[in-house]
Amino acid sequence: MEPTVAITGATSGIGRAVAEAFVDEGAFVAVSGRDGDAVDQTVAALNESGDEDGGRDEGEGESGSEDAGTAWGARVDVRDEFDLERFFEKVAREAGPIDVVFANAAVFHGGPGESPTDETSYADYDDTMRTNARGVFATIAEAVPHLADDARVVVPSGGVAHESRSGMGAYAVSKAAAEAVARGFAADLSATVGVVDPGLVATDLTGKERARDPESVAPLFVWAATEAPAEDLNGERLGLREWKAATR
Repeated sequence: MEPTVAITGATSGIGRAVAEAFVDEGAFVAVSGRDGDAVDQTVAALNESGDEDGGRDEGEGESGSEDAGTAWGARVDVRDEFDLERFFEKVAREAGPIDVVFANAAVFHGGPGESPTDETSYADYDDTMRTNARGVFATIAEAVPHLADDARVVVPSGGVAHESRSGMGAYAVSKAAAEAVARGFAADLSATVGVVDPGLVATDLTGKERARDPESVAPLFVWAATEAPAEDLNGERLGLREWKAATR
């Protein structure tokens, strides 16, 4: 049976790369993002990729290959828990219990290294926390009723969550809070909930030219969500070192 994967913030960067990787692995991937047009374009591209690999054609009831999955998507703003409620309800109706949730949606107001904490506006701080921290809370909370018995929830983070770095403003605060949210759910749910740190990745948020491509770290997230020992992920942080040690 193909796994069911739900991803927030899936139209670009790490979210898009992870969605592609899961489709390649044969999963049913539900993608979401704030921009409905971008969601539609992402779904079309993912399904086209699956078709090229021999996957299921849109509208077919059975998979044409065990090697490629399929994608479906919806516009979702993680600041709105009702968007998330409808999203997960639809995913469960379409594909059954959810095996993997990737709580990836995030924002960064300003440029990395150029957003001093003492210059952060209240509006930017509130929106960052509402998206990156409360958004993770709402994503997991609304997914819970639809999770498979052995489901895993993965929250991406980075060194900025626990290291002092100048110019990272509310983003650093929000990532530390998101990690705390993940640990809280890990303690209280039967599902496995953990944090994955891919290191420095070039995305729309980071804008780093000298960083890893999202596609190069997507296998790390797939591994954490499907193969890493549950006890190593639950309430913990996994990163490149653990992934490379386990897969070399």
